[in-house]
Amino acid sequence: MNVRERTEEIERLTLAPWATFSDASRGRQRQEEPDDIRPVFQRDRDRVIHCKAFRRLKQKTQVFLSPEGDLYRTRLTHTLEVTQVARTIARALRLNEDLTEAIGLAHDLGHTPFGHAGEAALNKLCPDGFKHYMQSLRVVDKLEKEGRGLNLTWEVRNGIVTHTKGTWAATPEGRIVRMADQIAFVNHDIEDAVRAGVLDPDILPKECTAVLGNTKSERITTMIRSILAHSDGDVGVGAEEHEAFLALKDFMYANVYVDRTAKREEQKVEKVLTELYEYYLNHIDQMSNFYLQLAYQEGRERAVTDYISGMSDEFAIRTFEDVFVPRKWHVL
Repeated sequence: MNVRERTEEIERLTLAPWATFSDASRGRQRQEEPDDIRPVFQRDRDRVIHCKAFRRLKQKTQVFLSPEGDLYRTRLTHTLEVTQVARTIARALRLNEDLTEAIGLAHDLGHTPFGHAGEAALNKLCPDGFKHYMQSLRVVDKLEKEGRGLNLTWEVRNGIVTHTKGTWAATPEGRIVRMADQIAFVNHDIEDAVRAGVLDPDILPKECTAVLGNTKSERITTMIRSILAHSDGDVGVGAEEHEAFLALKDFMYANVYVDRTAKREEQKVEKVLTELYEYYLNHIDQMSNFYLQLAYQEGRERAVTDYISGMSDEFAIRTFEDVFVPRKWHVL
């Protein structure tokens, strides 16, 4: 018995009966020889961490565009916080932590530069529309490794594409990540908004804080405890906590996500991405050979969308300046 087989045996002995077992995976799109050390979901987790799209998350906006200061969240730190919350829940419920972590780390790989403002801009530009959860799946299936993709398991891919809305994931681990994503972003966005001076914590709805708590830690802990108390055979949450959380999320959408001070730069996002989109449609030779091949295989619009959505905030701004801002001409 090798290390992987021993780990799979331990899963069978220790995980809950409703967990997703590594040795029962539906498999990959392309069959591979099993690893002798890592079960399939651990292997997927490792592939995500080492991929290019994961590294680019460190310079992609979470909420505030290019904020001054080192303490604001980026798409990468958001991803890590989601994964931490999800793993805490998975461990307590004796579900598969490797699968939970793989989905959590991969769920936002397809997010655009400039956060949801960038997503909205590309959704207008792309003929087929643009949804970051669909792009995340495209990243792991097609765009990584020069077109070979990461060849992740069905369970991880299912968790990625269902992490935002619509049909819930087929696995309890995937459903946990979806809930953890909501819990994490609402609470860390409150903290960032307070730090940015666009939110006074004293105006948070009292009916929400009375149930969930007055601090980020208290609110996250309350939601985790509620999930643990209402999950048996499937993932659930208490009605009181769920109602308070939804009200708090609505408050954030009404008071922070549309705040003029925090979001005033977003009106420029559509301009930047539109100009870049039109430029590359007419100058596909300015993209790398990989995207040039995509343009021939799947059309210019698809290739340009893939290229721009993969940009970090800084790369998009720098590219815009290189293409559209005149440079000084130094005469000797």
